[in-house]
Amino acid sequence: MATTATNPVDWKVIWAQRGFRYFFLAMFVSLFGSGMNFAGVSWYILSATHSTVKVSLQVIVVTLPGLFVPFLGGVLIDRLDRRYLGVLLDIVRGFFVLATAYIAWRGHLQLWHLYAMTLITGVGSAMYWATVNALVQEVIPPSQFTGANAAVLVGVQSGMLIAGAFVGFLYNSAGIAGILAIDGATYFVSAYCLYQVRRGYVSPRESQKYPREYSEATAATAEALETGENPEVAEAGLSLAVYADMKEGFAYLKQQPLVLALGITHAIMMAGVVSANVVLVALANDILRAGPQGLGFLEAGWATGAIIGGLIASQLPQALRMPLYVAACAGLAVGHLATPFVAFLVGAVMMQILFGFCRALGGVVAQSSLMTIVPRHFMGRTQSAMAILTTVVQLFMSMALGWVAEGAGLVVAYALLAVLYTGATVSAIRARQLLR
Repeated sequence: MATTATNPVDWKVIWAQRGFRYFFLAMFVSLFGSGMNFAGVSWYILSATHSTVKVSLQVIVVTLPGLFVPFLGGVLIDRLDRRYLGVLLDIVRGFFVLATAYIAWRGHLQLWHLYAMTLITGVGSAMYWATVNALVQEVIPPSQFTGANAAVLVGVQSGMLIAGAFVGFLYNSAGIAGILAIDGATYFVSAYCLYQVRRGYVSPRESQKYPREYSEATAATAEALETGENPEVAEAGLSLAVYADMKEGFAYLKQQPLVLALGITHAIMMAGVVSANVVLVALANDILRAGPQGLGFLEAGWATGAIIGGLIASQLPQALRMPLYVAACAGLAVGHLATPFVAFLVGAVMMQILFGFCRALGGVVAQSSLMTIVPRHFMGRTQSAMAILTTVVQLFMSMALGWVAEGAGLVVAYALLAVLYTGATVSAIRARQLLR
């Protein structure tokens, strides 16, 4: 039977670590810019085309790299210094976002410019979040994984909260060019903060022999995989060693049903959050008639709920975590079914607060459990496998939501999201059973 850490969260211990303070700032700044970018670009596309299908295409473009990049990305994360990798991804994305902001400022912006920028940032994001999640595991003591995940989530959602509160007002005054310029600048600030997390080059391979906090079954699986014969034959391009690493990662997931159940639930929740942006902008425009400022309030409501959920999740006793994990998934399912019938802004914001709360609680429980169970040198491949599953679900949902919302209406589109979260609830129940 798998177990997870039950130590109470000591915020002073976490915050006293200089590296983690910089890590927190990196997440805050990065998500402030990205939150404005995603909301601003979505609103720009909807205003210019009046088509939820075109909005869904934006989500598809940012998601599509996740089908291919994680196969190699997970291996790179488990071979290269995760700090340097995160810095590089930030710098490249920042350069292309600033270039798009310049095009918009000159008055030559076209939809294909936005889609191209979104594709490039999507390639980076396909590796970035798996990279930073794996980095947390390296810089935080194992006994503080739950608190660290909650603190990172608070940083992420704090950035989104401020972005959501200002995006509508800044959109009207600064336009899409100003929003993209802010986002581009935040990537470079985030890169600096990640660089300051620690000193020197640290290879994940060096941590293979570190003490691990996970079940005996997990240890046995890891040892069995490590002792297999994997030819280290270097070739141009993808080496046999990389192929062997990928094979080990998927074999590990296959032999760990608890990790698989947690990963599936978390992937579905992540896919639902991103793909829901397709119908959220339509909700603000068509049902609430609230304009870009209304969209900003909805985004701020979601982030507020997520911050509250993250803080509460970090203090939950072990006995309550998995029951509330299941309840959070169920709450997302029921809430999305009811959302299109809440036709006033305050009520819609309250629903978003509920969704953010449930998503944050589920995310902290899932990620802290995975960090406790999964060996360090398998974490990159585990996170990337989850990213691939998230991408598949996200692509399907983004395409379906765009077409359904435009053809059958928002009520049916939100019902489709409710079905998705029902699947997450079933998977969460399975994970809870495996933990008993």
